[in-house]
Formats: sequence, C-alpha cells, structure tokens
Amino acid sequence: MNQSFKLLFIGLILLSSCAKRLTETDLPKVKRVKTPELVAKLDSMSKIRPNSFYSKISTKYSDTTQSISVKTSLRMISDSALNMIVTYAAIPVVNAIITKDSLKVVNKREKCLVLTDMEYIKDNFGVDFTFKNLEEIILGIPLDYDTTQKYFQINDPHRHIISSHRKRRLRKNDRLVKDDDIAVEYFINPNLRQLDGLKIISASDTTSIDVSYKTWQFVNGINVPEEVIIRVSTPRNNLLMELSYSKVAVNEPVELYFIVPEGYEECE
Repeated sequence: MNQSFKLLFIGLILLSSCAKRLTETDLPKVKRVKTPELVAKLDSMSKIRPNSFYSKISTKYSDTTQSISVKTSLRMISDSALNMIVTYAAIPVVNAIITKDSLKVVNKREKCLVLTDMEYIKDNFGVDFTFKNLEEIILGIPLDYDTTQKYFQINDPHRHIISSHRKRRLRKNDRLVKDDDIAVEYFINPNLRQLDGLKIISASDTTSIDVSYKTWQFVNGINVPEEVIIRVSTPRNNLLMELSYSKVAVNEPVELYFIVPEGYEECE
C-alpha cells in the first residue's frame, strides 16, 4: 500500500486530539482526590461500552512529509467489528474493516487490497494494540484498564493523573526503564466523569502516543468524544491528527459496508 495511505489509515484507527497544548501554568488547580477514588472512577468509565457506534469524523492529518484533510464514516459493533470508509474530496479512497483477528483494507486509489491482522499496527508503531484497545481509544474509554492491576497517582496540582507505573520508574525523557514494555497514564477530567486524555509509552521502539479528548457530547445516555487530537511520535515519524465527531449514533442498528471490487489484488 502507498506509504501515505498506510500512515493515514493507521492514524485514523488510532484517532486523536488537540491543536494547542496548555502549559501547566495555564491550567487551574484541581481539588486533591485520593488514589482509590480516582481508580474507582476509571473502573466506572471502563464499564460504559455501547453495543454499537456510528459517527462521521472530519480529520486533519499531518506527519513529517504531508498534510491532508479527509472525511470518515465510522461504524462499530462492540467486541466484533469496526468499519471505516475514508473519502478525500468527496471521493471514497479507503474502505477498511477490522475484527479481533483480521484487518482488511481496500485501497481504491491504487486498486489493491491489504489482508493482514492486528500485528500490522504493532509492526508500524511498536505498540501491541488489540481490537478492544481501538474501541477504547475511539470511545474515550480508559485504555487497557485491568481490575487486577495496581495503579499509582502521579501528583500534579493541575491534573488528576493515574498511571500503570510509579513515577520513578519512568525516565525524565518519558521512556520506560528497560525491564518494562508499555506504560499508560490516564488524565481524568476534574468532573471525574470522563477522560481528558491518555498517554501511551512503549519502550520497545521508543514510541509514544498522546490522546487528548478536548470536548465531549452526550448521546443516547452516554458520553462520547466530540473533538479529539492524537499525537504519535516514533523514531521514523511524527503524526498529528485532529478529529471532529458529528452525526453520532449510539446503540442504534448499524450496517457494515465492505466489498472488494473485482480484479483487485494484494497491494505490494
């Protein structure tokens, strides 16, 4: 697959947010909350999972070599499949479907097909995402939250931060110590009802992913993201995606659309 479409597709899968980053001095101070209470809030957020989800997503994508704006129709059936149709200048250019064990992409521009699995993401980012993880990032659910794991609060007067690792186990340059693989930091909104963002740090190939949920919307009884920014930093590239969700439908019937046109062969 053409490299630009590969990066675009992966970027869209991950989703993202925030054109402007506030410095700590710009942020108001938050009321101190004990660690068990913050972890309990994460636990509650992790249990809010709609059965189905649909959204139009306006996406601004840029990396070290290009900048592009696209529209995406995203349909998702919980714990089953995720379907994305990407259009550029009102012309469909990518159709993709992802399940727990497969990833299929039709590249209409090059008239070819990619048939692979979730290892595709790991190979390109060094982060071992599952289908469930993609759902969590899209819906703003605490990524990979585990009730059996011990979590730690990182003291910050301006933000509520819960981490999968103690602060002293993270280097100052945000890289993990050698005996660790992945660390996740959760930034909890002062209202304690949703995430402001999360940070994923991978030691295997010095990759970091920052997701910022700038605004939320209440749809059919569930809070879902509205404006999101994702920043991905790898040794080979830096990606920025700004997403705007619209026409959102939650827990309503969705149909997945994925057809391989006749004559398409696997992309080189």
